[in-house]
Amino acid sequence: MDTKNIFTIGEFAEFARTTRDTLVHYDKIGLLSPTIRGENNYRYYSVEHLAMFNLIRTSRTLGMSLDEIKRLRENRTPEIMDELLYAQIGKINDEIDKWVSARKLIHLFRSNIHAHVNIDETEISIKECPVEAIVLGELNDYSGGRNDYDALLSFYHDMHRKYPEMDLNYPVWAMFSEDRIKAGDWKWPDRYYFYNPDGHDKKPAALYAVGYTRGGYGQSHELYTRILDYIERSGYEICGAAYEEYPLNEICVTDDSNYLMRIMITVRKK
Repeated sequence: MDTKNIFTIGEFAEFARTTRDTLVHYDKIGLLSPTIRGENNYRYYSVEHLAMFNLIRTSRTLGMSLDEIKRLRENRTPEIMDELLYAQIGKINDEIDKWVSARKLIHLFRSNIHAHVNIDETEISIKECPVEAIVLGELNDYSGGRNDYDALLSFYHDMHRKYPEMDLNYPVWAMFSEDRIKAGDWKWPDRYYFYNPDGHDKKPAALYAVGYTRGGYGQSHELYTRILDYIERSGYEICGAAYEEYPLNEICVTDDSNYLMRIMITVRKK
């Protein structure tokens, strides 16, 4: 064999723009073995290895696994490669969809942090809020001894059944009907929902009485009482649903008794 076309592992790694460790690993798994082994088991590669390494590197860039590449190495034709590339497009598109969903979720978390990290937790105000996309669950069923945790579990099951392709990792919040709020009954919500830019439902644009407090999930009685008193004193009346949310929760707060709670009650001027 012409020694001019033989490279040590270090020389071949530099020529192929890779590392010695990568070549050793490929040799161990039988993907790219050296042409010959010299004294002390030294690995030597030939120019012909460059074509195979180019196949490996290109296939890895396309997202193929090493096992897929090993199978491709033994039997590849333009038709087989076309099928593999087509299948790989599907995998890549799935990954892109996951990252796009993750980016949307990150934007939501950061928006919540920026909007609420320095909020005046003692203030109650009337705010005009825009419409927002949400995913709204069915009316909760509390019959037969079911509780709010049972209803929440049903909500998750329904969401997975109805929207199998939708990102369901958004925080879940509680909605109470106008009648329930007026009656002072806000123990268990009428429905659950979560924000999602791809949601098919809407949290309506409206005037809301908005208040904040610190506490754990469900520790909302005092805040509802304060907001209802503020609504009455300010010359407003309830005219729609209430939304109970925790914009600063376990995602960014360690103490589960110190989450930031926000309650928004739909109102209008008397």
